[in-house]
Amino acid sequence: MKTIVVIPTYNEAENIVNLVAKIKKYLLEAEILFVDDNSTDATRLIIKKLQLSLGHIHLLERPLRHGLGPAYRAGFKKAMELEADIIIQMDADLSHDPKYLPDLIKEIKSADLVIASRYVKGGGINNWNFFRVLISRLASIYARLILDLPYNDLTGGFKIWRKPALIQVLDNQPTANGYVYQIEMNFLAHKIGLIIKESPIVFSERIYGKSKMNFKIALEAGLKVWQLRFRSG
Repeated sequence: MKTIVVIPTYNEAENIVNLVAKIKKYLLEAEILFVDDNSTDATRLIIKKLQLSLGHIHLLERPLRHGLGPAYRAGFKKAMELEADIIIQMDADLSHDPKYLPDLIKEIKSADLVIASRYVKGGGINNWNFFRVLISRLASIYARLILDLPYNDLTGGFKIWRKPALIQVLDNQPTANGYVYQIEMNFLAHKIGLIIKESPIVFSERIYGKSKMNFKIALEAGLKVWQLRFRSG
């Protein structure tokens, strides 16, 4: 089965080479699809050089920065056009350690969606202060309670999908733009009855580059959870 890793990028030049090397170390046969939202640094140039030297590297260039949700939707569509059977999504900043990829591949054999979880036994977070951990954990609890979901980590972006399952979720037309897209996709997967598992990871803060989180994204997340609740009845 063909596995494609979908990675949205915006100004991640300092991380790309290391990220690709680590993915290939743990999942040699996987193809990698970068979805770049018009980076202003050397991100796209570096990806294009890797395409020439390594192969199995794809680049989807988008002319404007529209947000994480649209980037993933475009990436998922492209991965399916490339005939992916298994689709992995992860961040470009190395906070999602590729060493967990073999564990996720193992778990997807008996699931439709596997969430790489910081908040199950064996999971955790490195290099965040107490208040940042608290905010992250409370965000997952907030969404979990409002949406009546049984999963511990609803906001993380490290996941693995079976293609038929992902098609079903996308057919429900997710609309979120920012990081709440992760919650929305989990919610839709749960509502249509997919088999969802959580697999522990230790999340690490990025070393290079800047976080894309801002007040607008956080506000969208808070409001979108209630929209999903009312949408579900």
